[in-house]
Amino acid sequence: MAAVEAGERLQPRDALRLWQSAPDEALRELAMQVRKRWHAPDECTYLIMRIVNYTNVCVAQCDYCAFYRLPGQSGGYVLEREAVFAKVDDLLARGGDLAGFNGGFNPYLPLDFYCDLFQSLRERYGQKLEFYALTIAEFLYLADRAGLSLAAAAERLAQAGVRWITGGGAEILTESFRARHSKFKYSVAEFFAAQRAILQAGLHTTATMVIGLDESIEERIEHLDRVRRFQDETAGLASFLCWTYLPDHTALGGTRIEPREYLRHLALCRIYLDNLPRLRTSVLTQNENALHGLAWGADDFDLPLEDEVTQMAGARIEPELDSLLRQARKLGFKPRYRKVAGLSA
Repeated sequence: MAAVEAGERLQPRDALRLWQSAPDEALRELAMQVRKRWHAPDECTYLIMRIVNYTNVCVAQCDYCAFYRLPGQSGGYVLEREAVFAKVDDLLARGGDLAGFNGGFNPYLPLDFYCDLFQSLRERYGQKLEFYALTIAEFLYLADRAGLSLAAAAERLAQAGVRWITGGGAEILTESFRARHSKFKYSVAEFFAAQRAILQAGLHTTATMVIGLDESIEERIEHLDRVRRFQDETAGLASFLCWTYLPDHTALGGTRIEPREYLRHLALCRIYLDNLPRLRTSVLTQNENALHGLAWGADDFDLPLEDEVTQMAGARIEPELDSLLRQARKLGFKPRYRKVAGLSA
């Protein structure tokens, strides 16, 4: 703890010791000390966003996903372009300006489908809307299917008006975790190679993590260490978002982690990721508890309008956005809307 207070960098063994032995209040205070290097104590920002799941057909077969349907299975869909536009129109009408697009590995949809969709969004909405076009995992799949290098695939998307490809699909970035749960997803090395290619193409990206499956604390720390090393190399990660596994209707099953564990993990993330200024807490999977995360090192959060992937697994979306903002204020924070549309980063 003295090392953190002195501004020294944690190593994996230090993080493990801190997780195992630090009382809650000590861990929280250390996280807030690190937070203050980047943000005023009462400052926080938020977004209003919608995740548009334009298809649920996917061949990845992750056992922690309740959303996907295999090709030919009943219930599979691909949204018509007008349905996508309607969701975006509603987002803009409700004060948001960021849409995320997520559809898994659909073997029926070529790269051209995505480029056409994203170009149509850019042409229709211009600077009023920003969008997270794909996840890293989806980008890898599309490049693979198209027979393109990562650099060429990133350039195609950039030409279609894409500016952001998020770090989604990371879950836990260890080979052991991916072997257990994501046999048809890509390796950790491939994940970071894709993210590097995205940055080299002039696009923006983020880092993510999902906890509460069956990962060990050692695997969590390995994930954080890999993210920190990538940020040391590239300085290209705009933010880090950690959310929690929801088990409803999944093949894996299980239970939700306790709110306290999530807050402790957020604190550990803030302390370990000393080179990432923006740490985001997940209202989508933690609801009101996520706002307590602002006092455990986080400084930013989403107010989500929709995400079928997590809703199918048990997420509850709060329709009254103002009530969440009021709670943030009650906790002593001054939430400020973080405009994304019209900005380059």
